[in-house]
Amino acid sequence: MNDYVEVRLDLSPMPGSDATDLLAAVLGDVGFESFVPDESGLTAYIPVAAWNEAAFDEAVADFPFECEISRQVKVIEGRDWNEEWERNYFQPIVVGDLCVVHSSFHTDIPKAAYDIVIDPKMAFGTGHHATTSLILDRLLSMDLDGSSVIDMGTGTGILAILAAMRGARPVTAIEIDPFAHVNAVENVAINGHDEIKVILGDASALEDVAPARVFIANINRNVITADIAAYASRLEKGGTMLLSGFYNDDVPIVEAAAEAVGLRSEGFTERDRWACLKLVKI
Repeated sequence: MNDYVEVRLDLSPMPGSDATDLLAAVLGDVGFESFVPDESGLTAYIPVAAWNEAAFDEAVADFPFECEISRQVKVIEGRDWNEEWERNYFQPIVVGDLCVVHSSFHTDIPKAAYDIVIDPKMAFGTGHHATTSLILDRLLSMDLDGSSVIDMGTGTGILAILAAMRGARPVTAIEIDPFAHVNAVENVAINGHDEIKVILGDASALEDVAPARVFIANINRNVITADIAAYASRLEKGGTMLLSGFYNDDVPIVEAAAEAVGLRSEGFTERDRWACLKLVKI
């Protein structure tokens, strides 16, 4: 059963507009997958099997802003997550004037060169978060025609789908969470790109994947730095790696880990304090 723990966190006083983003990043490090921010706090979701109250308490205790955080925790049974996202105002978005992202339940859809349908359920990656849109922007600016692509931690599959739409071949998407894996497979099919290979697994699954010209990972800093050697082993010499899921302040840490495995930094783009780092294998 696709059951989740729902944690409601209210911040008082609200420290600032970036507080919920930072709180989401902190919780992402302890296994939380999806977040719905609002003007007073954040609602976060984690699979029941991954819930660890001690790890959660430690993460919240390390939250750097000075405010009181009240919490409500409950278990919610598996449900139609499309309805949940629709209720929480998941609206169509346009990225870079070239790509529109929407769900199958939307009817008023802007026109764009690349039309991506994402029914997110509980998987991360609708294009609304800065980390996803930063990589979407990068992919829209690159010549991907005929380039092999690996999307590590694919979530909904959105980045792999855009890469395939822009001519990348072959495209491999890897996802560690079983429910997100199923969701990515569904979204790949909805968009008519069954040629995308979606694999259930962690970084060890890369051992069975040929090196790619482009490697994408939108996860979090701790996972990226722990697995960067495995990532580099599956990037062709001269190939491009796009990393996101961390803040601007974390860029030097990621760059140092990357340099140690033969990856050269070519700078980063940013949005709302989130970074997208571009690396090249030397």
